[in-house]
Amino acid sequence: MLSPNPPVVLEEDMKTTIFRLCLASVGAITCAASAQAQTPVLNVLTYDSFTSEWGPGPAIEKAFEAECSCDLVFTGAGDGAALLARLQLEGPRTDADVVLGLDTNLTAAASDTGLFTPHGVTAELTLPVDWSDDTFLPFDWGYLAFVADKDTAAVHSFKELADSDLKIVIEDPRSSTPGLGLLMWVHALYGDDASRIWADLADNIVTVTPGWTEAYNLFLAGEADAVLSYTTSPAYHLIAEDDDSKTSWAFDDGNYLQVEVAAMVAGTDQPELARQFMAFIAEPAFQQVIPETNWMYPATQVALPAGFDTLTVPPKGLLLSSQDAADVRDELVDTWRNALSQ
Repeated sequence: MLSPNPPVVLEEDMKTTIFRLCLASVGAITCAASAQAQTPVLNVLTYDSFTSEWGPGPAIEKAFEAECSCDLVFTGAGDGAALLARLQLEGPRTDADVVLGLDTNLTAAASDTGLFTPHGVTAELTLPVDWSDDTFLPFDWGYLAFVADKDTAAVHSFKELADSDLKIVIEDPRSSTPGLGLLMWVHALYGDDASRIWADLADNIVTVTPGWTEAYNLFLAGEADAVLSYTTSPAYHLIAEDDDSKTSWAFDDGNYLQVEVAAMVAGTDQPELARQFMAFIAEPAFQQVIPETNWMYPATQVALPAGFDTLTVPPKGLLLSSQDAADVRDELVDTWRNALSQ
């Protein structure tokens, strides 16, 4: 026989059990959320290839998080020059604590935004130029160059290139730091004659890509004889692929130098963590990752991997000051665009 009150008792017991389970679940979620909230997050804005699985980002993230007890988050924003455009658009509203991937052609314009503050890092740099900027800290450097297969006839100047039947891929100077560096390179060598050089090169240019990755992939796909890249790019093929078929061209009058930098955002809500990361950039744990992931020269003294000793070394490095680069940037872009549109 059934008890006269079983439904009521069972219902009350069930409600109590469910209520207790709910409390336990909410408590667990609250604790998890609290623990997550207590882990500080450092947001680093950089270019896409830095954050890729084959770029420096993953190894640097792991190494820094082992020291900082924090969550290091890299956000890609296209190619290097696109970083500045994004910062100018966001202004003080930016979520970035550190920006990594500008170069000396952009640092004067970046400084004019008022978004950055001195990093306070003292480091012994191994750049081929003197460095005294206390806001922008170099993390790597390299020489711009055209990369080609070794069986492609090399040229040793822009004039030779323009006179040849070679097809090249270059990057857009409005979104890409190599592309902007190319404009500075031509300007440094030819000054007011730059427009004539670009007009002569127009027939050689297969296409202009938004960034370095797209350009290099087109070259690897056989769409061009050479691509604007770096003298260090053949090291990737040699070391990672055991392929020694690629080379870079040193120009007789010199190749343009690129120095990539990081900077601390003045309005960061994680100032101590941002300073810790800026100091970390100059440490071996960061620098030793650069040669075989970003395929550039490190900014401090760390051992280079075997194969870097086989790379092309230009007879001269060319570099405009950051202010000179800022002063001529818009004019050079207009000259380039007008010459290629003829």
